Amino acid sequence: MKPRCSIGVDLGGTNLRIAAYTQDAGLLETILLPTRLAAGRDAVVADMCEAVQTLQARFSPDHQIAGVAIGTPGPLELPAGILHNPPNLTGWDGFDLRAAVESRLGEPVIIESDANAAALAECVLGRGRSMKIDSLCMLTLGTGVGNGIILNGKVWDGATGMGGEAGHATIYPDGLACPCGNNGCLEMYASATAVVRTANQRIADGSAPALKGGTWTAQSLAKAADQGNPDAKKIYADAGRALGIGLASLINTLNLPLYVVGGGLVQAWRLMKDVIFEELNHRSYVYRLTAPDSPIAIRNPAGATQVLPAELGPDAGLLGACILPFEKDGPFAANSAA
Repeated sequence: MKPRCSIGVDLGGTNLRIAAYTQDAGLLETILLPTRLAAGRDAVVADMCEAVQTLQARFSPDHQIAGVAIGTPGPLELPAGILHNPPNLTGWDGFDLRAAVESRLGEPVIIESDANAAALAECVLGRGRSMKIDSLCMLTLGTGVGNGIILNGKVWDGATGMGGEAGHATIYPDGLACPCGNNGCLEMYASATAVVRTANQRIADGSAPALKGGTWTAQSLAKAADQGNPDAKKIYADAGRALGIGLASLINTLNLPLYVVGGGLVQAWRLMKDVIFEELNHRSYVYRLTAPDSPIAIRNPAGATQVLPAELGPDAGLLGACILPFEKDGPFAANSAA
């Protein structure tokens, strides 16, 4: 019997990544393309489908194709597969992505948010696997703050595909205006974009004298903080505080065994973790009662609340899309192969 192979797509505002995957061997081949947003939605879909068909043709002689899945920025309406004003895909508001792709490929396609796809990968191949846990909540700190929830090995989409939008939970009610229409959203304070914006604002208003002018990135700010720059350290501490507040609300609401923080900003976990756990201990009685060293956790290790950086790197979203076609067969075992 032929081994089963899936095709996963990670649709980003800058790049398209399309990969063939098996549960035993992992990623077999990946195609990287620029996302030609300026050429329009149809051009992007055409590029995506051509790459999918290339991989199908290459691997179908020796594999049974389990299906095709796409991880896309949200907001995403499910089961329809319609995008609603995605911030990184200008001009895609109301676009029926599922219908557009299925009409070109001539077969059913799974559509899921990229944050949910990344959370699924972290559950199946990352922290969830190493800890033998099949339920988790993941925050992905990048351009914004993505959020995915996995319950018993399955993505929790909510009623319309919009479950897991903690990036737009209110952290500071009178805070910065967010493109979503709210004020004080988590992603306005704890994303890589937010860290850079904060640095630029403080340089401009003179409240970060230890930072010189120039072009700062989240990575260069983290390096400055590691070297003892007090203003860079404060920027990351402030991001960690916002993240801790957001995580405290999630822990109080969900009482899951594992909360994972991923995305580009997690490389600075060391700069944020102390403040994160200060906030968790202050704001979440559920965390205080179930922290790994608590009496409850000692009596019942499965009931401990773990908050950890993600194990998977930038391939998490792509891997999650590749995993989705297999998910219909039931929840993954905790020891699924990488």
